[in-house]
Amino acid sequence: MKLIDQHTKQIMEECKIYAQKAGLKFDNETLEYIVTNQDMIHLSPKVMIPTLYDYWVNDVEVLKGEGRYKVYPNNPYETVINSRPAISFYNDNNPDWLNVMIFYHVLGHIDFFQNNKLFEATWNDDFVGQALADKRLIASYRTKYNRWVDYVIEFARGIDNLVNYFHILFNINNNDKVRNSDLSNKLNFYFEEFLQKTKNVPDHVLFNEINRYNNLLNSDKEIAEQLFFSGLKQKYPELESLYSNYKKQKKVSINVNDFILENSEFLNKKENQWMKSVVSIVKNTSMYFSPQIRSKIINEGWASYWHDKLFRQDKRIKGHEVAFAKLNAGVTSISRVGLNPYAIGLRLIEYVEEKANKGKLSLDFQKINDYIKRNNYNTNLNEGEKAIFFLRSNFSDFMLVNTFVDQEFIDKHNLYVTGKRYNPQRKTIEYYVKSKKAEDYKKMLIDSLYHPPHIVVNTDKTKNNLYLEHKFEGKQLVKDFIRDTMIGVEYLWGDEVNLETTEILKTKQKNGVKTELRKVLYTLKNKVISKKII
Repeated sequence: MKLIDQHTKQIMEECKIYAQKAGLKFDNETLEYIVTNQDMIHLSPKVMIPTLYDYWVNDVEVLKGEGRYKVYPNNPYETVINSRPAISFYNDNNPDWLNVMIFYHVLGHIDFFQNNKLFEATWNDDFVGQALADKRLIASYRTKYNRWVDYVIEFARGIDNLVNYFHILFNINNNDKVRNSDLSNKLNFYFEEFLQKTKNVPDHVLFNEINRYNNLLNSDKEIAEQLFFSGLKQKYPELESLYSNYKKQKKVSINVNDFILENSEFLNKKENQWMKSVVSIVKNTSMYFSPQIRSKIINEGWASYWHDKLFRQDKRIKGHEVAFAKLNAGVTSISRVGLNPYAIGLRLIEYVEEKANKGKLSLDFQKINDYIKRNNYNTNLNEGEKAIFFLRSNFSDFMLVNTFVDQEFIDKHNLYVTGKRYNPQRKTIEYYVKSKKAEDYKKMLIDSLYHPPHIVVNTDKTKNNLYLEHKFEGKQLVKDFIRDTMIGVEYLWGDEVNLETTEILKTKQKNGVKTELRKVLYTLKNKVISKKII
């Protein structure tokens, strides 16, 4: 692995100028590396983070990758990671014209990483540097604790999809609102919780209190809050104790990973402090990758949109139009069986752009039921660019698919859901068109998206034991994984673990299959698991 040469770097810098003129926003400092196919095989299990901590599963994936490459040799074009500075990797035999196209694609990714709200928790961090520090720390633990380090990594990774990433984003935005309003946590509690929820005061009382604080703020900003609360001690003597309890409740985390780290007596023993560090590293690594997993379609669609748009306008395409068309079609063609995120993401972004240019995102258009009127509707609003940049900043895969996959989009691109069946005459498996309805295609896309189980800690039922609740969302937990995962949690918690979940019970009847839901409780104690219906 080595840095690209100065000639290729100059191409990248020229691409940055064109991309920024088109409206993309990103840090000017980037790093580009040339890698071989063997480098790709070794980096892929670490999700292209060279400094990620070592783990035996990665070694297994490298062996599998080497085996696959012998049978199916291929040349990946690029990979880019969300770091500071942004780092991207390129195949060692790309010609200049191909690098121009790829650089535009990469700059689209970097723009997405650095502007989409999902990635807000990663904007101020150098994850590659942090990963290197984590790797060295884990390596030092291995010299002292040997295989126990891998056991702790294994157990922590068993629940690393329960990090509740959206809760972290909520806290970031909530804290920003507090800072922007110049209100302390206590003032927020007083106005939002105490007056409105505890005391349920009428609106005029709330407004009078806000005015009283504003008047004090205008008089002396430094001591306004102190004077404000000093005038409430006699009127609301219970305020201080309620606020104290509120702060304690806010500190109690129902997130599984954080709750174990904060409350496990086993992990908090002096001799086990190193385990807490390992669990935190696994959790933080999972947090880093959470936004990428949730934005695969829109991220790839965004990058594909810009490599297509910018490269076709670039004079360096001259003489390579056919090669570009062939390559681009291979990347962005719609898969009739399965899902190509590049294709769906690109076409959804183009669809939104077209609708916004014609004014079809308006309420007036939504009220029209007539097919011909809808098809001919065009107010020449020309806000397509504004609309797609709004998508880039605020949407995830789920939001994009759930909002814009409608029947018009399905018909426009002749999309359908395929089924699979056995043909007894030919003795083969054949594919067939199962549905062309938008709701069915949307469901297929949503079902393919990353959606970890929603499992929280029930603090009321947790004493010495750890009581976990699975919030049922239509899918049951994979039973084969429950016991092994709970064994890992039991080790980290240091005592009995309970898991309340919902299972789908199907029974055959004369009229068909009857489906019912039942609540069950799994209990694991000393590696022995039991289950009962509740």
